[in-house]
Amino acid sequence: MARLGFAVYPEDQEPPAEVLRLAESIEKDGGCPLAAYREPVGDHWQIFALLPAARVQPTPYQRDLSKAHAERLLRVIKKIDRFIDPVVAIRADGTYWTPNGNHRRHVLEKLKAAFVPAIVIPEAEVAFQILALNTEKAHNLKEKSLEVIRMYRGLIEQGVKRDEEEYAFQFEESCFVTLGLLYEKFPRFAGGAFSPILRRVDRFLKSSLKAGYATRQERAGRVEEADGHLKGIVDRLKRRGINHPFVKNFVMARCNPLTRARKTLPGFDQAMEKLIAALQAFDVNKIRQEDIARSAVMSAPPPS
Repeated sequence: MARLGFAVYPEDQEPPAEVLRLAESIEKDGGCPLAAYREPVGDHWQIFALLPAARVQPTPYQRDLSKAHAERLLRVIKKIDRFIDPVVAIRADGTYWTPNGNHRRHVLEKLKAAFVPAIVIPEAEVAFQILALNTEKAHNLKEKSLEVIRMYRGLIEQGVKRDEEEYAFQFEESCFVTLGLLYEKFPRFAGGAFSPILRRVDRFLKSSLKAGYATRQERAGRVEEADGHLKGIVDRLKRRGINHPFVKNFVMARCNPLTRARKTLPGFDQAMEKLIAALQAFDVNKIRQEDIARSAVMSAPPPS
């Protein structure tokens, strides 16, 4: 401990061997471990350190960088002329993944900083849990879905044998897995139109991640089929001169098979069968522009 020259809190406690080894690895990687301490909630050991900027990278699973958010953050840091918010990092084969702090890491890179202040977590598996708690910039539906499907695939590649439902905390909502597959295939997919239904019927699977992935692909295929019918309806309405930004949500609300569901909900397959049947039977000739406009007004949130 003395040879590393870092502080320890509580002072009367010796950090576990894995924490000391992590501190040594940080030094060998060209960084500087400053302190080992027990965080105040679960008493887990962590290290506060300066990490070499070139070794700090985002996890392979998280959402893509927001250029607008990064530019705003850069302006603020330049204005106050200091960096005050450490990233969170996990060491992985000499690289440090940051599941929470990619925009801050990017800004330091732009500013050509040599080091990144970081809280380094010894347990690599915590990275997935931290992704679920990422509050640096609020996710939209597309970003969260893409992040979850990347996490899902990453766990499979690591050979994880656990069931999908055991990752409910990390994935937050099961529909994000299905939607992630669709957003990967169709970047402009109208996930917001389908999410009210999927959030109610697309449940976590009691099967391994590898087996569950095949089921997720099948579910994504069913949603894609429904989306094809939805697009056809929108096109027919446009040919009648009906064009409104709320039109997809209007059609989905009319075809929603769950509107009368109360205590019991249908399973995913049954719900999608009913939805697709309703979309196929949808009569565009009965719809007027004012119907959609009125529905959009009634669906709008009340003024704060």
